Amino acid sequence: MMDTSRADAGIQRRVTRRLIVGGVAVGGDAPVTVQSMTNTDTGDHEATLSQILRLSEVGCEIVRVAVPHSRDLGAFKRVCADSPIPVVADIHFDHALAISAIQSGASAVRINPGNIGSMKAVDAVIEEAGAAGIPIRIGVNAGSLAKQYHDMDWPLPEKLVASALEFVEHFESRGFYDIALSAKASSVPATVAAYRMLSARTDCPLHIGITEAGTIRSGTVKSAIGLGILLAEGIGDTLRVSLTADPLEEVLVGWDILAALNIRRRGAEVISCPTCSRCRVDLIGIAEEVEARLIQAPSDLTIAVMGCVVNGPGEAREADIGIAAGDGVGVIFVKGVPARKVSEDQIVEALFDEIKRLDSPRSS
Repeated sequence: MMDTSRADAGIQRRVTRRLIVGGVAVGGDAPVTVQSMTNTDTGDHEATLSQILRLSEVGCEIVRVAVPHSRDLGAFKRVCADSPIPVVADIHFDHALAISAIQSGASAVRINPGNIGSMKAVDAVIEEAGAAGIPIRIGVNAGSLAKQYHDMDWPLPEKLVASALEFVEHFESRGFYDIALSAKASSVPATVAAYRMLSARTDCPLHIGITEAGTIRSGTVKSAIGLGILLAEGIGDTLRVSLTADPLEEVLVGWDILAALNIRRRGAEVISCPTCSRCRVDLIGIAEEVEARLIQAPSDLTIAVMGCVVNGPGEAREADIGIAAGDGVGVIFVKGVPARKVSEDQIVEALFDEIKRLDSPRSS
């Protein structure tokens, strides 16, 4: 995976303790990591592993896998053994499943102590994770708050934070400190408020996200706003963009959010202009094809795909590689210098020819 980490001088990351999830550092001075979750039948080892491989290829660094039934444990164990990235077991309601998932090779386990059973059951999970030397993410969600908080007449962010911190205090009283923490809601303002409070009250690494954010369009907007606010304030050590979509989209959007804030970048930055009546090529189709091909052949270049003579030449000159389109043609710029003029049907291939030329010396 090509990853260019870029610390923005304007963002001061909050100081957190450091965890290791299957070899991937979370918290401390580690980069913000991008996560997703499989949506295959966990009992189908091949389908689940295939999806994890595809997620890894587009930049997923930690993957969560639900283990809803004991019959899934055999397949889950094989997934943990074969996965190229750390696997986090996602467990609800049954602490015995959490213990078995840890014994099956999970790199971490995510539980909501509010629905996992009694505190005695929680303690059994803590003991097993401690023996295995793996972290636990305490995941508190608005939709599954412990009953004593659900019924309180408090603002939602305060209920989320109180529940989360109560569990942190209990874990630490048991001598267990390898804790990541999340407190998510589908409301952007409530989620942002909760994480701001948590960041002021604990040094646990925070897993951030807007839960049940929605489809690609609405979910991306809500996640970009919520996660963008938090990350710009230095809050968040690892993230998941929750979308009702192919999990690959979650990873791509996660990286786009980090890149937009100049925190981390994976692959190329594509600059493309909005279309207007001056555009005389199929700019939408060209830009979409360029972006899609870059997912499979990542580069860390800046590529401008511009549709007319107003801003096109200037943006194309500023990029590593750019196209400034005219009436059915395009001028290819390389490092600010016009390289050649090509017809509209040759624009994408010409761009990728130049991408290969610039990338080849750096990879050799």
